[in-house]
Amino acid sequence: MFEQFTLFIISLLANLFSAFAGGGAGLLQFPVLIFLGLSFGTALATHKIATVALGVGATLRHLREKGLRRQFVLFIICTGVPGVLLGASLILQVPGRSAEIALGVLTIGLGLYSIAKGEMGMVEQPRNRSGKGLYVGAIGLFLIGALNGSLTSGTGLFVTLWLVRWFGADYRQAVAYTLVLVGIVWNGAGAIALGMLGEVRWDWLPALLLGSLLGGYAGAHLAILKGNRWIKRAFEAITLMVGIKLVLG
Repeated sequence: MFEQFTLFIISLLANLFSAFAGGGAGLLQFPVLIFLGLSFGTALATHKIATVALGVGATLRHLREKGLRRQFVLFIICTGVPGVLLGASLILQVPGRSAEIALGVLTIGLGLYSIAKGEMGMVEQPRNRSGKGLYVGAIGLFLIGALNGSLTSGTGLFVTLWLVRWFGADYRQAVAYTLVLVGIVWNGAGAIALGMLGEVRWDWLPALLLGSLLGGYAGAHLAILKGNRWIKRAFEAITLMVGIKLVLG
């Protein structure tokens, strides 16, 4: 019971902050699974399945706002899921430490970039949603999808910043798209692939799923209440912490 309670609290906190900032649940949840004795592959598969509930919880809150555009939803799904499946099929065969360090440095760069661009993401400024800009955006989402399928921390943050920087979404919109689509569809695809290719600690999932579901809903609610500036600051803080964690291991 103590183990299950610990898993629930860690999952609740990790996913609450993730839902508020637009990513980063793996910063806390994934290392705890390894600390409690799971192998890298088993912890990764178990974590991926649990994070689907984060997307479900956030979706239940964000759908009430009716701010998601159907065509853009389908675009993010169709460009990202193939990358997720590719990344998930490769990660269990590839040593991940060097990739994690590189990803950590890049993630820190994302946080610093957002800090330097003080007003970026405060107001929606739609761009690159047709022609060449749309194709470049699709390639970016595919590559981020591959990272999402293969690594554990920070890839939702990449989607959030990509939607803000390239497509001109504000932070509140970007977080909504990230949590609904990455949380459910991308992570769901990765969870299925990793579940088929690796092992899952099924008896730990109920506590993790409940924590993810409640944390996702609560974090999304906070994001809607607080608005873009609070979300931007939370994004920058989580990004820097995720990047440092990835570099230090």
